[in-house]
Amino acid sequence: MHIVHVFIHVKADKLEEFKQATEANAAGSLQETGIARFDFLERADDPTRFVLVEVYRTAEDAARHKETAHYNRWREAVEPLLAEPRTRLIYRNLVPNDAGWG
Repeated sequence: MHIVHVFIHVKADKLEEFKQATEANAAGSLQETGIARFDFLERADDPTRFVLVEVYRTAEDAARHKETAHYNRWREAVEPLLAEPRTRLIYRNLVPNDAGWG
């Protein structure tokens, strides 16, 4: 699995707009065959900070995700809403193994 954590800081006055755009992106992403999981998380102690946890079956599936219309709509919509550029870290799963992702 190819696991990406995307860290996002949103301008306080743009939260609802960001959430709506990201929920639409998440819904589209979950329709992709190469995505095993796509979580949209809000930090409990700071509602301007979010994490996307994206679990792809392969690195190629992650690259294909960036070519989808829903991702590109999301990227264009949220860029002006961010307080700072988003960052990401890439992980490999240990437990569960690949078969455990369903």
